[in-house]
Amino acid sequence: MDEFDPFTAPPRAPTANRPLLGLTILVVEDSRFACEAMRLLCLRSGARIRRADCLKSARRHLQVYRPSVLVADLGLPDGSGIDLIYEVAHATPRVPVVLGTSGDDHAEDAAIAAGADGFLAKPVTSLATFQQAVLSRLPSNQQPSGPRAIRDEVIEPDKMAFHDDMAHVADVLNDLAGDKVLDYLAQFVGGVARSAQDATLANAADSLAAARRRGGPVATDMARIAGLVQERLEQKRAI
Repeated sequence: MDEFDPFTAPPRAPTANRPLLGLTILVVEDSRFACEAMRLLCLRSGARIRRADCLKSARRHLQVYRPSVLVADLGLPDGSGIDLIYEVAHATPRVPVVLGTSGDDHAEDAAIAAGADGFLAKPVTSLATFQQAVLSRLPSNQQPSGPRAIRDEVIEPDKMAFHDDMAHVADVLNDLAGDKVLDYLAQFVGGVARSAQDATLANAADSLAAARRRGGPVATDMARIAGLVQERLEQKRAI
């Protein structure tokens, strides 16, 4: 979790440069690289950030406080973010803004159907896109007054977070058990690869996902992903 406490920090009015001041955003994301991108976006926007890496952790957060905004990845290690979106969107009181996020181009419809107010397609790196996704769904009394310059800044997460994700994939590969883990692995690798603009790794993840949908053999795809992950871990050691 970040250093800000929503119970003790006094509310602050949004400004033109920091239009999300006073908001607390709960980011439910298992990728360290994608989460680092969200941290930077929140920091630039003035929002507090809370982080959860699975459904269990997110639900624990929501038992303690109600964030201003929920951003939920759809593929999580202990289930689907769709379930969390549905729970939060239909709860009383409701989290004011609920957004889904995924690297899957076909995931937006499912998020909206579950009750999400909007969707952020990965990679989420544009400050203007992130701010607009939140601001356009807030009530007018929570938006900055007066004209606001659109800062079309693109953030760049620390590459060390990407290598942390590669180490996580390596651990999962060493302890595969069950079809659900294969589906999670394909989704996780694909999302991280797209966030890091790693086309080769993204293509390998897409190939695995396609094989899973066909019900075909996956050994070749798994070996390819394992080799690519190892290459990226070796690149880290060489730095």
